[in-house]
Amino acid sequence: MQEAQGFKKLILGVQMLFVAFGALVLVPLLTGLDPSIALFTAGIGTLIFQVITKNTVPVFLASSFAFIAPIQYSIKNFGYGETFGALAFAGLSYILFSFLAKQGGVKAIEKYLPPIVTGPVIMVIGLTLAPVAVNMAKSFDGSGNLDQKAVIISAVSLITAILVVTYGKKLFSLIPILTGIVAGYLLSLVMGVVSFDPIANASWFALPWVEAAKSGSFEFPIFDLAAILYILPVAIAPAIEHVGDVLAISSATGKDYLKQPGLHRTLLGDGIATSAAGLLGGPPNTTYSEVTGAVALTKAFNPVYMRIAAVTAIILAFFGKLGAVLKTIPVPVMGGIMILLFGMIAAIGVGSLVRAKVDMSHPRNLVIASVVLVTGIGNLTLSVGDFALGGIGLAGVIGVVLNLILPKEK
Repeated sequence: MQEAQGFKKLILGVQMLFVAFGALVLVPLLTGLDPSIALFTAGIGTLIFQVITKNTVPVFLASSFAFIAPIQYSIKNFGYGETFGALAFAGLSYILFSFLAKQGGVKAIEKYLPPIVTGPVIMVIGLTLAPVAVNMAKSFDGSGNLDQKAVIISAVSLITAILVVTYGKKLFSLIPILTGIVAGYLLSLVMGVVSFDPIANASWFALPWVEAAKSGSFEFPIFDLAAILYILPVAIAPAIEHVGDVLAISSATGKDYLKQPGLHRTLLGDGIATSAAGLLGGPPNTTYSEVTGAVALTKAFNPVYMRIAAVTAIILAFFGKLGAVLKTIPVPVMGGIMILLFGMIAAIGVGSLVRAKVDMSHPRNLVIASVVLVTGIGNLTLSVGDFALGGIGLAGVIGVVLNLILPKEK
């Protein structure tokens, strides 16, 4: 009987990783990071979160979409080492949010990060990436040069994901990204556009950092001030998303995790996990709403399932062939998924304004939203010597400042 129960726990735990897998590996594949390292850091991050929250919250942490554009820009302009150092610092910013939450709860955070600030910032994250998604959807090298095969492949990936989101039942409805990738990959195999060289050259078992260093996608963290100040403000959006996810999992389980173990602990766990990921060469971590949906669907409220998923992710990180398979996914497959994904991110930003009933006829709200959107999407950059702050980070800072100095509605 105990063996049967143990096997059931193992299956449910692995199932949680399966739900998160598509989104987990998508971020490193889009940003040029190593997917195997991302698996490892997701596992380690989840275990860190579980320890800090006293093993009470059934949450799985994995790659954050909010950091995709900043990571791409930072790698291009600063380098891999500087980017990893900046991501580690971004995680430490959660300590501030944790302190605010401990002092005054959710209201203390909303004082500085209300929906009128976070909504437009989330919209900027999605809309900034729109040109990248379109270029990847219509070409095999991401250049945007039209290729009919690429368009067909990306369309199949996109349509499959849409159908799963719209008509999928039970657990199947929670993996639209994974099913879209699988459908696009299978079509790519039929069309003969998949190269198997990475798989043939990969070892069955390997240290992901060694392989990533060979390909140039891993360097030891370097703490560069310009990169840190560029990445740091981006943490605003996932911090607010974290609060929403904790409320969602509280609703699913019937337990108030804002009180026990406390929002300050969940924020701190998320932040330390993100810092660890940056130091180890992975993308920042965040709570996954897909896993929350799976918890609600399967009634798997025991946090042990998340620890099983975390350990499974760590083990898979050392399977060199798996990482190589992920690297063979053609660009248009990712492009098709990105069109849906980044549009959904922007729509979530709009949705946060609607749910909070923000009055957009009020001049104050119009000013904040307008300035955040234009500075963020237009990639406005302020430079003083070697220091530069721009894009999403600058938009977030401007939103916070305008919210504090503009007179509030009577």
